[in-house]
Amino acid sequence: MKHAEALARLRLARGEGIGPQTFRKLLDRFGGAEAALGALSRHPDRYRPAEADEAAREWDATDRLGGRFLFLGQPGYPALLATIPDAPPVLSCLGYEEAFAPKAVAIVGARNATLAGRRIAEILARDLAREGLCVVSGLARGIDAAAHEGAISGAGPTIAAVAGGLDKPYPPENAPLQARILERGGAVITEAPLGTAPLARHFPRRNRLVAGLSLGIVIVEAMAKSGTLITARLGLEYGREIFAIPGHPLEPRARGPNDLLRQGARLTETAADILEHLPEAPSDAPLFSARHLPDQPPEAPPEASGAPPDTLQIIELLGTDAVSVDDLARRCQLSVPELRAILLDLELEGRVQTLSGNRVARA
Repeated sequence: MKHAEALARLRLARGEGIGPQTFRKLLDRFGGAEAALGALSRHPDRYRPAEADEAAREWDATDRLGGRFLFLGQPGYPALLATIPDAPPVLSCLGYEEAFAPKAVAIVGARNATLAGRRIAEILARDLAREGLCVVSGLARGIDAAAHEGAISGAGPTIAAVAGGLDKPYPPENAPLQARILERGGAVITEAPLGTAPLARHFPRRNRLVAGLSLGIVIVEAMAKSGTLITARLGLEYGREIFAIPGHPLEPRARGPNDLLRQGARLTETAADILEHLPEAPSDAPLFSARHLPDQPPEAPPEASGAPPDTLQIIELLGTDAVSVDDLARRCQLSVPELRAILLDLELEGRVQTLSGNRVARA
């Protein structure tokens, strides 16, 4: 039976104008997705959650496919992925949650990989799997497919993060590989709804999953400008260790890893090079949880003319130049949690915008 709160989370995650960070803020402010939906109903032009029947249809279709949903902050969600700042609110998953091991390594690279590149990817994945590590990749042609194959041959789990829906294996010729991943205790995950075609614009989001699921990222072959290097960049932003396989200077597909080596990536030739420098897994402490507020309907957002004094004070202090939330809290003599609750209400009304670096400005 579908839980009402779980369906509400799916509606939020599939809604327009509700990204990962807004999702977190809403759950933190209102204590749950159902309460957040009630608050958003007053702002239909700015936030549009998915319709209830649409979410129910996706839930049923995913269940018929043998899949399930994993929600951020709930049991079963990959712990490593939950540590990144833009962790997806919901994942669609086929396979086994046990594959989300505390120690996982991503192996990625060019689709049009050389035979040598595919061979080294397969060997690394096999040897890492034999050491008990999970291998993560993107199920693409070339290096990705070789990494999954190597992990399977090493009798270890492997995770495929895909750009489209669970019902759209891509590329089509890798559908049998996807089936073998599931047969061998692995998993296939995506943040895309069922029926989503894997278009070019979806792959950077897929790359973020690959980086977030892993403690380290191994770049085997990549052109100087490629999606593979997006995964490496994201890994650096998330504090992951970057490994690179050196290549011949005259081989264009060696430009990417060679450039990474110049920038400080770990030179890698064998699995031992990875194991020696792989960081420890994060602790088992909860990585995200909503702040549960009293079980009551959220207050209606105030109008400017009749707003509470604290809200009026914040509106008066804010301008179009961004200021630190901490500085604003000191000026208002409010606690940071109290201030954030008011700022979220104003953001939902479209009167305030949250910026990077814990800053805020009038919209």
